[in-house]
Amino acid sequence: MKTTILLVIFLLIGCSTTQTTQISHRGPDGPHKDNIYKDHVRPADLPTINISEANVPTFWTATATIIDTREFGNQHQLAGEVAGAHHRPAKFLPVHRKPHFDEQGPPNTLRSGLGQSQTIIQDEVHFDAIVQTGWNPPDPSLAVGPDHVVVTVNMAIAFFDKEGNEQFSANLDSSGNPGFFEEVGGGSFCFDPKCFYDAHAERFVVLALEHYDSGEGESFITMAVSDDSDPNGVWYKYRMWSVITNDDNGNTYWVDYPGFGFDDGYYYVTGNLFGLNNGGWGGVLYRILDKTPMLTGDPVVVADVQKPGHASMQCAQHIGDSPAAFFVGRRNNTELRVSYIDTPENPSVVSEFVAVPNHSTPGGVPNPGGTISALDGRIMNAQYRDGSLWTAHGISGNDVNAVGRWYEIDLSNWPAVAPTLAQSGDATVDDKSTFFPAIAQNKRGEVAIIVASANDTSVPTLHLVGRKQGDPLGIMGLPTLVATSETGADGRWGDYFDMTIDPNNDTRFWYVGEYQANSGWHTVVGSATITCIEDINADGSVNITDLLALISVWGTTGDGAEVAAPYDVVDISDILAVIGALGYCP
Repeated sequence: MKTTILLVIFLLIGCSTTQTTQISHRGPDGPHKDNIYKDHVRPADLPTINISEANVPTFWTATATIIDTREFGNQHQLAGEVAGAHHRPAKFLPVHRKPHFDEQGPPNTLRSGLGQSQTIIQDEVHFDAIVQTGWNPPDPSLAVGPDHVVVTVNMAIAFFDKEGNEQFSANLDSSGNPGFFEEVGGGSFCFDPKCFYDAHAERFVVLALEHYDSGEGESFITMAVSDDSDPNGVWYKYRMWSVITNDDNGNTYWVDYPGFGFDDGYYYVTGNLFGLNNGGWGGVLYRILDKTPMLTGDPVVVADVQKPGHASMQCAQHIGDSPAAFFVGRRNNTELRVSYIDTPENPSVVSEFVAVPNHSTPGGVPNPGGTISALDGRIMNAQYRDGSLWTAHGISGNDVNAVGRWYEIDLSNWPAVAPTLAQSGDATVDDKSTFFPAIAQNKRGEVAIIVASANDTSVPTLHLVGRKQGDPLGIMGLPTLVATSETGADGRWGDYFDMTIDPNNDTRFWYVGEYQANSGWHTVVGSATITCIEDINADGSVNITDLLALISVWGTTGDGAEVAAPYDVVDISDILAVIGALGYCP
């Protein structure tokens, strides 16, 4: 099968001076062949986002389109694996490469932790979510609310209950019926999606990028915010221009590889800036959005800031209170870059460098299906909580091609004390390479990582590793197998996984990963615990101490002690759950 690229046709409607661009967007042949090349009208009155002065914000306003997913004629658009050619989104983007950065950082004597503890993470329910679409890699992302799970991949979205029953699914782009972003203007190329559940506001939030070759080129950051904690229903959707202009030299840039995060007041998007009209490099775009108007579908003031020397910066998802919005990226072989914004209403980006153990970027991972790209050492995800910034990426391992490296960065005394490394370690699985690590910490100080593993004789597998707060620094526990591929894989396969925390109890971990079926990639969603939810003091057993601890906060709300539905107040349901688990904790 081949990809059809149609000509761009310029039309003038009547005597209007508005130019309408009819664009044939590109995508793979397949089940949606008749729909994937839908017409697209270039929006009028696009803002000029000028970055002539680096680190000085440009402000402009975006408006919402209100869409109710319950009105979609087809509530279950994803009907199994898409056969045929499966294309990389990057093949339909302009040629783009980051510049060469100096890989040699300042030397240090830091070392990552070695060995494993006996901590075991318990895999609970897990289920197949979205399966092979027409695209590779899937880039799976995950959002977990009180009762629902949202998953995004290239280029689709689905809602599930927590037992894995699909409630809604759609393509993100205009090949849907309709596509999730189609009615807000999204064309047939909505790529690199991400999602999260904002527990501060009790909303699901979804992002996708768009890029089209329409004369001068188009780039969009498109976002959707649910109107409550149920993703089924009304969404406020903002399709935001992201062609960035430097008026000093006439260069323009488009956005790729987004980071996506939140704190109690704002949403944050980052992206690499690649030359649109010049093939150059513009660093990183930081986009800051006050979430308050977005929760009701009102117009939002967008603040855009450019940092020329940055690359592949990941936004943190901030759990609880935070003194600033934090971002993290790899700088070189001995340093991470931690950026922060502490005045989001008038943002500027400040950076600090954090010394980390010497490492190099990972190689490809051989397996019976070929060689999987473990990417280039870029940061995969980030979470801020209680003074710590947790993050992970892939590095070259000892005697293996790749290993998932994780870090805890101490920000407990920020800004009086600059960020420093608290600990780092490796997520290891036997003698295999590990790659695509995603990390999160819960209220108990427990940490979990989801990671893929493979070697030249072993097909890709999906494992969990975890640690308790009292485990030795830099050490994860024994791996727990989640899924085993039916066959090997090759090329750009992942590119990353995701990990988050259940907002109901702030203890249970939720993850999305991937395995390879004979018919293509399958995403897997699941939940896991290190100590059971009823073990209030996390000492490894459910006993009278836990019952007394629960009684002491009887009738309170929002303290995270709720262990049973309805999760809104400590009440008799929580007491009965603890009594039912007395003497038992897996």
